[in-house]
Amino acid sequence: MASILFDRIIFGPVYSRRLGLSLGINLLPPYEKVCTFDCFYCECGLTTNRETNTEMMPTREQVKNALYQSLEDMAANDNDPDAITFTGNGEPTLHPDFEGIIDDTIEVKNIFFPDAEVAVLTNSTTIASPHIQRALSRVDKAILKFDSALDSTIKTLNSPSAKIIAAELVNTLAQLDFDVLIQSMFMRFSYNGTVIDNTTEEELAAWLKAIEKIMPSEVQVYTISRDTPEGHRVHKIPKKTLTEIAVRVERLGIKTQVSA
Repeated sequence: MASILFDRIIFGPVYSRRLGLSLGINLLPPYEKVCTFDCFYCECGLTTNRETNTEMMPTREQVKNALYQSLEDMAANDNDPDAITFTGNGEPTLHPDFEGIIDDTIEVKNIFFPDAEVAVLTNSTTIASPHIQRALSRVDKAILKFDSALDSTIKTLNSPSAKIIAAELVNTLAQLDFDVLIQSMFMRFSYNGTVIDNTTEEELAAWLKAIEKIMPSEVQVYTISRDTPEGHRVHKIPKKTLTEIAVRVERLGIKTQVSA
């Protein structure tokens, strides 16, 4: 299985199914995935490091300088990005200077591309921290992962480094005082002889109840599009099924986006 890991702070721009032409920012060590999750489907591969090794992370100054140079080059070539996206080799909010880096990013992008959006892709495990909430409140698109409302599925599908209680996570997400986008990956896979499918009616009923409580500004419904660490054991969900899920979300008065 081929995995995607970055050796630079700034990468791309690449075309994103959900964000358009996106310039990526990787706040994590080069060629090493650092994350609080070990999801079956992660394009970065399996998690080799669940610790926050700040010594290998770029400094706030290095990130700002690298972004300035990249945006300056893009402006010189009339290559306007739609978004500047924090993603990379794992969970970006683990960087100790995440809040300050967000402020720097907004400052620098306003010099060159004031219309570009700042987006953050996060697995939601750090969302209870006040400084993470402050940082995410300043970006254009805070995109938070929420694949299942069932504790057992989260444990198997996302393999968190610390216990995640779905009800507590939903309560935290529902209490945020800024708009969030929920991103949910749907799939079927086998694990130790058991089939895990987060599109069953039991799964969807619990998930929809949680979505209704959170009331995000948008829900992004998608499925795998690349190789996964588990290879053939993970199966895509047909677009028809994803669309049916989206229709149920829209009945709650919530905008949806489907990517198959």
